Amino acid sequence: MIALLIGTVAAVLGAEWPRVSARFGSEARQRRERSQRKSQLKLLRTETEEFAASVERDLNQLPTIEETDRKS
Repeated sequence: MIALLIGTVAAVLGAEWPRVSARFGSEARQRRERSQRKSQLKLLRTETEEFAASVERDLNQLPTIEETDRKS
């Protein structure tokens, strides 16, 4: 009877091993460390209006093809 109990426990442990290792294994530790590092990162915000004005100036300076030039 004890052997049957040990076999049952081993079967359940074997079936649940992927879930247990995902929560407590080395990959879980790496995920927690990465999450902790990512939480300490700061997002740098740029001056969006200045950037938009710069892009608009650059676009206005690009050469364009007029409709009359295309037909020629």
